[in-house]
Amino acid sequence: MTDTSRGTSENTEKETPFTIGRRTVLIATGATAAALTVGAAAPETPAAAQAAAAVCTLTKEMTEGPYYLDGQLVRADISEDKTGIPLELTLTVVDDDTCAPLDNALVEIWHCDALGEYSGFVGNNGHDEPDNGTFLRGGVLTGSDGVARITTVYPGWYRGRCVHIHVKVHTDVTLTDDGSFTGGQELHTGQLFFDETITTRVAALATYAANTVPRTTLAQDGIYDDGGAASGLLTLTALGSTPSAGYAGTLTLGVES
Repeated sequence: MTDTSRGTSENTEKETPFTIGRRTVLIATGATAAALTVGAAAPETPAAAQAAAAVCTLTKEMTEGPYYLDGQLVRADISEDKTGIPLELTLTVVDDDTCAPLDNALVEIWHCDALGEYSGFVGNNGHDEPDNGTFLRGGVLTGSDGVARITTVYPGWYRGRCVHIHVKVHTDVTLTDDGSFTGGQELHTGQLFFDETITTRVAALATYAANTVPRTTLAQDGIYDDGGAASGLLTLTALGSTPSAGYAGTLTLGVES
């Protein structure tokens, strides 16, 4: 049974003063980021030099949207039994002032499946499928390098929105006996976006072509136009010679810690 109490379509998402009030930055680096060495006496390592060369650009957060659910599982693979092409995310969290990596920060993501349906809200995009309230939701804690690696599937789309993934960064969370998390401080709420050329290839595959809702492109998406280009465009690398092999996606997020 579809729960409609939290909204029906994310094409009505709007940013609020609260949403854009926090400071977050996107660090223009590669798949990983390292600490920026502070102090003239400290030796500069290659990793520190890479961080020092990063361009830190202040950017606003993105709206949470109506499909967030509290207390999701802490796990590295959120795909469950969902069909779709593999997507291996490497997300690096760093301090916006020093570019130092944040250890033990929980990076949480959630997104729709190939048919544009979110767990907990199945039916809102017009497709009938089982709903366990947990598929394509969850997160992992960063290591000392600030890196969180999450395995999922390439998202589909729903009415009014381009292909995207929602992301939150939390600190000081408490892990529960059932494998979920509670509490902590929320440092960042954002969205991750995909290159339109790659999405077009993916959308032609059978699993995604079954989505009966017209696809909104990056250029047509109001949320992306309001700041998505500067806050979450993933760097995508093919995992094989065909789109069905999947992609690796990387991004470094800087937050005010």
